[in-house]
Parts: sequence; structure tokens; C-alpha cells
Amino acid sequence: MNRYPLWKYLIIAVSLLLGLLYTLPNFYGESPAVQISPLRMTANVDTGILHKVENALKKANLASSGIFLDEGSIKVRFENTDVQIKARDILQTLLGDDYIVALNLLPNSPQWLTSVGALPMYLGLDLRGGVHFMLQVDMDGAISKSLDQYSSDIRSSLREKRIPYAGLERQGEQLTIKFRNIESRTKAEAELKENFPDLALRAEKVGTNFNFVTTINQEAQIDMKESAVQQNITTLRNRVNELGVAEPIIQKAGADRVIVQLPGVQDTAKAKDILGRTATLEIRMVDDERDLDAALRGQVPFGTELYEERGGGPLLVKKQVLLTGDRITDAQPGFDMDNQPAVHIRLDSNGSRIFKQLTRENVGRRMAILLIERNHTEVVTAPVIREEIGGGRVQISGSMNSIEAKDIALLLRSGALAAPMEIIEERTVGPSLGAENIARGFNSTLYGFLAVAIFIMIYYMAFGLISVTALSINLLLLIGLLSIIQATLTLPGMAALALTVGMAIDANVLINERIRDEMRNGASPQLAISTGYERAFGTILDSNITTLIAGIALFAFGSGPVKGFAVVLCLGILTSVFSAIFVSRGLVNFFYGSRRKLDQVPIGKIWIPEKTDAYFLTTNQASAGAVASLSEIEETAKEASVQPIETKEIAKEETIEPNETKEIPSKSGIETNEPEEISDTPSLALNETKKKPRKASAKPSGRKRKKQK
Repeated sequence: MNRYPLWKYLIIAVSLLLGLLYTLPNFYGESPAVQISPLRMTANVDTGILHKVENALKKANLASSGIFLDEGSIKVRFENTDVQIKARDILQTLLGDDYIVALNLLPNSPQWLTSVGALPMYLGLDLRGGVHFMLQVDMDGAISKSLDQYSSDIRSSLREKRIPYAGLERQGEQLTIKFRNIESRTKAEAELKENFPDLALRAEKVGTNFNFVTTINQEAQIDMKESAVQQNITTLRNRVNELGVAEPIIQKAGADRVIVQLPGVQDTAKAKDILGRTATLEIRMVDDERDLDAALRGQVPFGTELYEERGGGPLLVKKQVLLTGDRITDAQPGFDMDNQPAVHIRLDSNGSRIFKQLTRENVGRRMAILLIERNHTEVVTAPVIREEIGGGRVQISGSMNSIEAKDIALLLRSGALAAPMEIIEERTVGPSLGAENIARGFNSTLYGFLAVAIFIMIYYMAFGLISVTALSINLLLLIGLLSIIQATLTLPGMAALALTVGMAIDANVLINERIRDEMRNGASPQLAISTGYERAFGTILDSNITTLIAGIALFAFGSGPVKGFAVVLCLGILTSVFSAIFVSRGLVNFFYGSRRKLDQVPIGKIWIPEKTDAYFLTTNQASAGAVASLSEIEETAKEASVQPIETKEIAKEETIEPNETKEIPSKSGIETNEPEEISDTPSLALNETKKKPRKASAKPSGRKRKKQK
């Protein structure tokens, strides 16, 4: 009846082993570290840089507790923050501006745990420390940038359709297109409405010119501002990846603000540097007609700039920008026809039209593709245009390896910010404050657990000890599960942990009380255990499902700390149901299921109510429902020195007419002619007499009753 098969015990054992394995890394803590990452595509992180860093630290007598290569960056671990800061300054001077040397925190988990994928939980900003930024998007800058783009597109469109116009001017938030005759303006109107539906056109005549005043309509401005915020969030998220931040929080706050939280990052200046990083693409034409030797001597011709081609020699490139990276919709690394690393770029509709016209008009000439990053411009490649290229697909290949192709594609996808951003709030949470929050959260959970455990063990004895063991396993599985999925734990998550302790013990209380009920009803101990678990299962499942629905709603509609609370709550519900029903039943079956003769269940004192006879009062007020209490009956009986007996209420009432007497036999057999007055106070039915309730006579005086043998 109360026995588990072997496979169920194996499930419990494997669950405990995995929970313990993935919980262990959370007890090793973190140590200060320095992370070195390349800042530009030309900079690489390899074993040469690693040896260079090691030698610099030895020369400065700075001891490190570990140095290793990890995912394109070098990480150096130190014993304390003083050595960490000194090492950062030395390494930054050594490596120069081509590398990012940032302060960070690394887990102290042993290598054998890391090798099996056992990693500590991510800690939020309030527990780990780090930096918090609130940035505001310059919406006017987004509109201004869009007007500049529309201005360039309108010129290209009118030129392509051979529609003459006298000029195009920008005045505030509107563009004025000038035409010399009304026929040209009419042709341009059809073209503009077809290609630029987001522009509102207003015709006007100024002097001899027929003009169009164009503005961005209101709906398009709203979509544009929303798009600018979302694009900036995507760009910031791609840039933050370079800091190696685990689980950064980058989310929208209001209509034009973005919150950036970087847990574990201690270097605010480097974080600002990364967030302000830009990378974009420009396409220009190579000027092969000017004197390159004169340019190398310092005499750069007007309208050109001198650059170095990657893997090649110097080039004279025209200043006129024909196409920018704003037209790029996607960029993916790949390989060209010669199986060499390349970057495949997809352009939007306007970019495709511009690039098609560019290649058609410059067949046989060299086109330079420039990558601009942090005010550093580099010619990635300068191919010769062989034919007209349409379809909006461009391939960049040259002197690059597969890693550089991947990085270039990432930067081109992230690109520049869609609109300027300004940091309006900056806050730093130190590691000491985070450690204090962790200690407080841990202590609150520990004290709550101990209080619950002591009460349950006193009240339920051995079964209380089993319930506390199941509760401990529940916490172990919950922390292990959070570590497996690499969830982020914040202060609200710590509150959810403490709440889980109180909620999880409810299931064990229901089970134990159900077992008590079965034993109170006379069931045998083994039957009471089996029936108690079976009947408590439905109640436990219903209560936890309703709480789970609330947790899912918090996760779906909440954000930030609310989501962290919901994740821990939902996972805690799943582990509490498993531990309360499956694990605790396994422990009970292991200790008591094999006993053939189980006389009693050590589940605490079982209270069984005593069955006591009820005593009723029969008076002239009984018809109105007056009944004496048991205590009053016993007290009155003691005063009369007689024993109370069980009486029955006589439902039938007799009516005494005026001047009429009723003979009532006496129990004692003694006849008396003494009249007995009837008082309004209730009387008791004793061994001597039985009195029946009667209705009052119509006459107020002279009511007497005869007693007869």
C-alpha cells in the first residue's frame, strides 16, 4: 500500500544529485577581475596579447589568481579590488586605445563544475553591484536626421526621373522644393506621392517659382520616434555584449527614455565609452586621376582624402558620400565565390535604387567601402565595378578572416544610433552594498525557514521532520533550477524565495492534517497514510495552479523586478508540488511503508472529541425554544443532590381550561393536595417528577393544579 517502486526512488535520488551539483557554484562567490576586449576590427586578442599581459603584471609585481582567454577576450582574476585597479591602469597604458580594459567580477567556481555546465545564478544590479544609466533619446534629432535622409532621397528620385527642379531647401522641420514651371511641379507631385507616402505636400507660389512645401505627417512622426527608440535599444544591446555583461537590462522607460543596467561592471567610464561607440559604412568612389605621390608627400588634392586599404596600399578617396550604412537592413558573415570570408549586406528599397544607379554610372571604376568606427576610418575593400548591380544585395570581401567578417557584420547590423542619446541619470551600486543585500536576503530566508521548521517538528513530530526535509529539498531544487536556466536573481527574487518557504509548507500541513482526520475516524495507520496523501493531492494541486496562474500573469505583463519575482515564484510552485507530494511520500514510504504492524503514526497528538448526552429543558417557555445548557443542568442537579437522567421532550402540549384541573401521576407515589404555583422560572425534570408544558389559563388568578397519586 505504502511502497514505492525502485524507479521512483531513483528519480528522487537523481533530482537531489542534480540539484546539489548545480547549487554548489552559488556558494563560491565572485572575485574582482579585469577584462580585455578589442575595440576595433584590426585589433585581435590572441596568445601573444595574453603573454604580453602576463609579463606586464609580473614586471609590476601584481599577483593574479588566474588569467585565461574566453570568447575573444582576456580575463585576469585578482584577490582584491586594490590590485584590480592598479592592473587596469597598467594594462590600459600598455595596450593603448585599440583595446577596452574594463573592471568586472568573475565567479570563483572550480573548473570541474564549470566543465559540466554548473554555473552560478546571475545576480541583478541590486545584489551584485554595477552601473545604472537612464538615457533620453533626442526626438528632434531623429526628425532632423529623417529630413536629411528625405532630402537626399528626393534629389536622387527627381534626378532619376529627369524632372527639373530649381532647388531644395530645408527650413526647420519642412523641406521646400522649387520648380520653375507648373508642369514640372505636377510631374514631381505624382512621383513624390508614390515614393514618399509619409510626406505631406502643400503647393505654393513664391515669385516666379512654383514650390512644394513638404513635412512629415503626424502618424509617420510617431512611428519614426518609436522606431528610433527601438533601434537604439537594439544598438545598445549589441554594444553591451562587448563588455561581457551577464544578463544586462536594457528596456524602454516612457516614450523617449531607455534604462541600461550593467550588473558586475564597476568601470563607469568604460561603460559610457562602449555605449557611445558608433560604427557605420560609407560607399565612395576612388579618385585614380589625381596624383597619389603628391598626396603621400602631404599635398592631398581638394575634395579627396588619403586612406590605407586593408591589406593593400594607400588610396585617394573622394569626400562625396554616395551611400551610407543607414540603408543597410541586414548584414551576415559568409563566404564569396572563392571561398574567402565575406560580409553579405542587404539594402532597403531606396538604398537598392541608389546602389543600382551608382554601379550603372561607374562601370570600370573603383568603389571604396569604408568602415567608420570611433572616428577611425578604414577602407575595408576597393573593388572594381564590373557591371550594374541591382536587387539590393552587396558583398564585401577582402583581407579579412572569418572572425573579422563576423564582427563587421555585427557592427553593421547594430550600426549607429538612430537618434542621439543623452545620459540624464547615472548611478553606481558598489559590490559591498550588493553583498549586504545578499546577506540580508539570505538571512531573511534562513530565519523564516528555521521558524517554520521548529514549529512543524514540534507540532507533527516525526512527520514534521519529514516535512522539513522535503522543504529543504524544495529549496535545493529551486536554486539548482535557477542556476540551470541561468535566471537573474534580484531582491524581489529573494522575497519570492522567502515566500516559497511559507507556501511550500502548506502542502505538507494539508497532508498531515488529512492523515490525522483518517486516524480520528478509526482508520488503520497504513490506510490513514495512503488515504491522506490521495485525498490531499487534489486540494494541493488546485491551490498551486491558481497561484501559478497569478505568477504567469506577473511574468507576462510585468517588467524588470516584477518579472524576476514571477520567475522565482513560478519555479518555486513547481518544485514545492514535487517535493511535498512525491519526495515526502517517498520518505514516508521508506521509513514506514515496509512495517507490517504499525500500531501508531508519529504525527503528533490526535484530538478526538468526547460524545456527551444533551440535556433539554421542559418549561412553559420550551415552545419558544429555550433550552438549558449542559453546564447549567449539571450545576442545578448537584444543588438538588440528585442525578440527572436523560429526558425526552414532549412535543404535545396540553391546554388547561379555566377552573379545570389535570391529574398527573406522581413518581414517588405520594398523594398531596398542596397546590403548586407555577412560576416563570424554568424547572428541571428530575427523578421525582415529570412536568409537561401547558398553556396559561385565561383567568389570571386562582390557577391551581391538583396532584394525584
